[in-house]
Amino acid sequence: MPTTYDAIYLAPHLDDAALSCGAHIFQRTAGGERILISTVMAGSPPLLQPGLSAYVDSLHARWQLGGDAAAERRAEDAAACAILRADKLHLPVPDCIYRLHPADGAPLYTSDDDIFGDIHPAEKPVQTEIAALLASLPPARQVVAPLGVGHHVDHLLVRAAAEQAWPAGLSYYEDYPYAATRGALRRVLGDDLRAWRPEVQEVTAAGLQAKCAAIWAFASQMSTFFADRAEMEAQVGGYIEQVGGERLWVKV
Repeated sequence: MPTTYDAIYLAPHLDDAALSCGAHIFQRTAGGERILISTVMAGSPPLLQPGLSAYVDSLHARWQLGGDAAAERRAEDAAACAILRADKLHLPVPDCIYRLHPADGAPLYTSDDDIFGDIHPAEKPVQTEIAALLASLPPARQVVAPLGVGHHVDHLLVRAAAEQAWPAGLSYYEDYPYAATRGALRRVLGDDLRAWRPEVQEVTAAGLQAKCAAIWAFASQMSTFFADRAEMEAQVGGYIEQVGGERLWVKV
């Protein structure tokens, strides 16, 4: 890894950077910048077996993954990062669907309502643990964190940990596809938009093509968001056209 990166993009999950920032990551690396995508919830679960929870089983069935789903998803990310020409770093925190209560070993999140609800009270130490992992990352001129649009617990944890590790100077990306939901972005930014400065990153045809190819590399996740590649490309391109590119936000 280089001594200093031009930017580090913090991804809660193994597809978030490609979905939210893939075009301008590719354009930056194509222009000679050194970019690191660090995925926080990329770890293997401490215990994974059929029946861990009905929710996990249903997700694995939808994703059509085998016994080591986390490893298969990391392989998808390796392919996506190669398309974007970015370095990758997989941190060891398991996805929220695999995390267990420290007292009784029961799964903490067992439904869509859980993962898009509040962070479980038992996870108070997790933010500090993630912040320590982030503080150990290589130095970078820019760190880009998720805004937390969509209120997914892992996105909320990564944003809070990033703000703990870097109290000032962060840039934030709009978590796509959640940001495409009417009103979702405004709920995160709040009513006083003067507290934020938008920075729209222009997207070239090559950047859009690379972004769509990188998203498609996460084959296991496509059924969650899109019916097929044509729909994915239409929706991704449509949101970029609506915004005028890919948009970052900076606190002022």
